[in-house]
Parts: sequence; structure tokens; C-alpha cells
Amino acid sequence: MQRRLFLKNSLKTAGLGAAGVIAAPFVSTAKAQETITWDMVTSWPTNFPALGTGANEFARRIEVLSGGRMRIRVHGAGELVPAMEVFDAVAAGTAEMGHSASYYWRGKVAASQFFTAVPFGMTTTETNAWLYHGGGQELWDELYAKYNLKPFPVGNTGTQPGGWFKKEINSLDDLQGVKLRLPGLAGEAMNRIGVTTVNMPGGEIYTSMQTGVLDAADWVSPYNDLAFGLHQVADYYYTSAWNEPSAVLEGTINLDAWNALPDDLKEVVREAAMASNLAMISEFAFRNGQALETLVEEHGVQLRTFPQDVMEALFEASKVVIQEQVDSDPDSAKVYESYQAFQKLVRVATDTGEYDYLKFRDAIGA
Repeated sequence: MQRRLFLKNSLKTAGLGAAGVIAAPFVSTAKAQETITWDMVTSWPTNFPALGTGANEFARRIEVLSGGRMRIRVHGAGELVPAMEVFDAVAAGTAEMGHSASYYWRGKVAASQFFTAVPFGMTTTETNAWLYHGGGQELWDELYAKYNLKPFPVGNTGTQPGGWFKKEINSLDDLQGVKLRLPGLAGEAMNRIGVTTVNMPGGEIYTSMQTGVLDAADWVSPYNDLAFGLHQVADYYYTSAWNEPSAVLEGTINLDAWNALPDDLKEVVREAAMASNLAMISEFAFRNGQALETLVEEHGVQLRTFPQDVMEALFEASKVVIQEQVDSDPDSAKVYESYQAFQKLVRVATDTGEYDYLKFRDAIGA
């Protein structure tokens, strides 16, 4: 059902009392009687672990921090709009908010892909630093304003494995003609080395693998992959992290609706988004460890890494794909210039800190 864009304000008429004026860090009690109700459409199945529940938690935080002045109704994929129509629905005002991943919109906004994941790009910590401190958020705002949207990072899955394959990959030749679900820049890089990639909602992956529509699939990481039962349709789990070293989840708000919010509620949304981002990162770090143990110990999943010739080919293909996009799209050029410069800046600290520590920890078996 199409919804007219307006702020659905209503006054609570009775029974609010002291219980309704909950203490909230950003909200004055003088305005506590006002209620704004918005709809959030998502690309995830309702209540799907971490992604769907992450959208729910984002909505809950907004309500709590606003003292009940903002209430967000969350809709799973297909309830109001299909999974891959979140961008258009929020831009048009069909819903005021969206929860998805920006690289799904590559056909509409090529530069959007840089705000989810870049092959061989920055880690989660580095990406957050770029968005919060390195100008990334400002570039994202500028890009999405052209489409009547205000974006936020509202989660991150962390480093994602290379995906599930029905057959073992021992060389570059084994990838020729493989049908793989993989979105974004990484999907295009795979196309360049002989793979046929498609983009589809997560809810369609299992059946597509089961029926032979797909030979392989990237979804998220052990926690979500286990929830979808992908171990039942593929034996080999490739842990080679190249495609999504960090994967940002985006929250979008219709720009007209955003601009109509009072400043204190804008701050509520900002803080709720930042808290949701950190919470999802922490949850994935915990749940992935549990899920990976279950996949290997209980289901006999075979962990593999891509051979050297595959990784080298993917690196070269990724460089070509990114350069072609930068050369053909001014917005991509502007965003990637900032991304690349920031990656160069922070890499020294990452390599001499976290990376060196992890190598040492592995070497001594700590």
C-alpha cells in the first residue's frame, strides 16, 4: 500500500501520566506528549538473526531514547515492499525508513557500493573510522541527498567468508562457469575471472542452491549462514576473506521526513544508529564463533581457502572493476578517492598493531 509522506503525529489523549514521561537523555519532557510513528521497510526476513533483529533493535532504541515520542514499525522483506525495493520505497515516501545494504543499489547509484564493502578494502574498525571521522558520512549524505535520502551505518557483519561451494576449488579453472550469488563490486570481479554472478535476496539462496540455480553462494557469515541452513546444500565453506572485509548495514530515512524532525529527535536517531552499529558488530563476533564450531563439529562442514592463483586473479580483477567505475562515474571517483586515501592513512597503524599482534598470537599458539 502506498503511503503519503507526512509525519504521522498524534496526541496521546488519556492515561499517559508519569509513566509516559520516561527519562530519556535527549528528550525534553515539554514535548513528551507528541508521538511520531514511522514505518521501516527492510531487505531481511522478519526477525532474521542479527539483520532482521538488528532492524528491530534500531527501532527499539529510537523509541526508548526518544521517551516514546518516536515509534518505528518494522516490516520484513515482502511485507510492504520486496527486499530489493527498499531504496525506492523510502526515497518515494512509501515508508519513512529503510534497513538494508547499499551495494544492492549499484544499478541505481554506482557509488553506493563503496558504503557497504570494497574488495581487499578496509576492515570494520577502519571503515567505521572513515565514516565517523574521515569524511565518509559526509560523502554518503551528499550522494544520497540526490535521491531524497539520509543514510546512516546501523550495523556491520564484520569480515565475511568467501562463500559456500558445492565443489572444491583447487585452481582458477575450477571456477569457470560457476553460478554464484555475490553482489557488489566483488560480484563484478568474480564475473571477470569466469564466474557468473547474480544478486538475489537472502531468502531465495537456499532454494536456488538446492535446485541448481546456483552452484555457490555468499551470504553473510557463520551465524547467518547456519540460520539459513546453507551447510545442507553445499559441503565446502571458503573462509578466504577478500570480497567483504567489512560489510556495513545501512539505515535510510526519507530526506523530507528527516528534515521535518526537531533537532533533538535527529540526535536520538543518530545515537540509536551508532549504538546499533556497535551492537551488531559485537553480536557477530560472539555468534560467529559459536556457529562456526557448530558447522564444523556437528555438521562436518569442510573449511577451505581459495588457492593462490584465485586470490591473485581476484585482486587484479577487483582493481580493474573499481578503476572502470571510477573512470565512468564522477560520484564513484569522489567517494573512492576519500576511501583509498583513508585506507592508506590507517593501514600503517593496523598493520603494526592489530595485524602484527595476531601474527604473533598465532605463531606462539596463544
